[in-house]
Amino acid sequence: MANKASTRVRLDRASIIDAGMELAETGVASISVRELGTHLGADPTAIYRHFASKDALMSALLDELNGQAAARVDLPAEDWAGRLRMLSEATLASFTRYPAIGAEATSLTTHGPGELAAIELMLDAFHRAGLRGQELVRHYALLASHVLAGAAGIARARADRRSDDEDSPWIDSPLLADPRQFPLIAENSTLLSELQDRELFLLGVDVIIEAARTAAAR
Repeated sequence: MANKASTRVRLDRASIIDAGMELAETGVASISVRELGTHLGADPTAIYRHFASKDALMSALLDELNGQAAARVDLPAEDWAGRLRMLSEATLASFTRYPAIGAEATSLTTHGPGELAAIELMLDAFHRAGLRGQELVRHYALLASHVLAGAAGIARARADRRSDDEDSPWIDSPLLADPRQFPLIAENSTLLSELQDRELFLLGVDVIIEAARTAAAR
C-alpha cells in the first residue's frame, strides 16, 4: 500500500484556491482551514505558508469569483447598461454557486486583480453613460454596494436553506400582523410573500442604471 503522505498534493496558492472553490461548490455555509486541509490531503497548517490568515485565504477565493464574473461580460463596451446588468447577474450566479465564498463579500475587500477588473468595468460603463467626477464614483459605489451585498445575502440565505433554486422568496415566511396595529402589512402580506430575491436584486440594478441615465442627462 502506498504511503499516505506520498499521495498528498504539492501545495501552492493555485492548488489551494482550486480546492477552496471545489469545497465551496458543495454548498457548505462556510470554509474552515481544517476542512480545506482534509480536502487537499494536507496538514491544514501548511495552508498558512501560502496565506497569512483565514481572511487572506477567503480574500483570494472571493477575488477569484469577482474575476470570473467580470470575465463573463462579453457585450460590446458601447452597451454600457447591458454590461452592468451582465456583470451583476454573473456576480449573483457565482456567489450562489459558491455561497461560502460569496457570503464573505459583505466584509472583505480583496484589492486583487479580479476585484479591480470588476471595478474598472463598472467605472468604464458609467463613464460611457456620460458620468464624470463625483457622479461617476457615486453611481459606481451605489451599484457595487448593491450587487455585492445583495448577491452575498442571497448566497448566504440559499446556503442556510440548502437550496439551489434560481428563484427563492425574499421573505422566508408570511408576515403575520394584527391589521389593527399594522394595517399596511396585513393589506400587502400576500404581495410581500410573493417577492423573489433575484427579481428584487435585478430591479435594484435597473433602478441604479436608470438613475445614471437621468444624472448624465442633466
